[in-house]
Amino acid sequence: MSSIYESEKLLAEYLLFHYATAEEILPPGRKWPADMAAALEFPCRTVAHFGKTQVARGLDLGCAVGRSSFEMTRHCDEVLGIDFSHAFIRAAEALRGGAVLAYHRLEEGTQRTELSATRPAGLDGQRLQFLQGDAMHLAADLGAFERVHAANLLCRLSEPQLLLERLPSLVKPGGELVLATPCTWLEEFTPPAHWPAQSTLAWLKAALNPSFSLENELDEPFLIRETARKFQWSTALVTVWKRRND
Repeated sequence: MSSIYESEKLLAEYLLFHYATAEEILPPGRKWPADMAAALEFPCRTVAHFGKTQVARGLDLGCAVGRSSFEMTRHCDEVLGIDFSHAFIRAAEALRGGAVLAYHRLEEGTQRTELSATRPAGLDGQRLQFLQGDAMHLAADLGAFERVHAANLLCRLSEPQLLLERLPSLVKPGGELVLATPCTWLEEFTPPAHWPAQSTLAWLKAALNPSFSLENELDEPFLIRETARKFQWSTALVTVWKRRND
């Protein structure tokens, strides 16, 4: 996976993406398009596609700086967040421990605004663990989970099929799987030989249908702020699956 996810620039952008308030991302005083505001809090909205009953274990793959992992603890007794980026995991673990992380929001050129990220209110982090790891080569003794979440991960893996092949053993029978991807297949992350031959949705159905039933499919927008005048507005394909009983 690209080393850009170890950079201070990307770390700051993802702390903003995961933990900033709406006013910090879209400051008042400008007439922002409504669709931009609707695209905020993506890490919370993808997790909201899980059921609301309490379960034992949750797994957040590609957790980045951890907001979705925190959200999963609301309905999981314990949650494991895994990401390939050492910088992201260090930040997530610091927040879990109660640290306040200072970072800079880039405005333009050398102009920056200092902000801080904190653990989400009402969550103490005791039921959460963060680990650095490779979603394509997860530990054999990881066990199985009632809920598995992977947002904007698949099209950043060099061999995403390896993760799809592992998913049946990660999700307990009757358990839930939420996948989100903007389907932005790029050669810098995934060699074209490993891109889906057809649509991403068709590829997911072919790979997962033997072990999972597709419960829902929808689009979720998300917004990543780069500068005061440059934003990435994207839509992720979200699919919600239920593990079949063996």
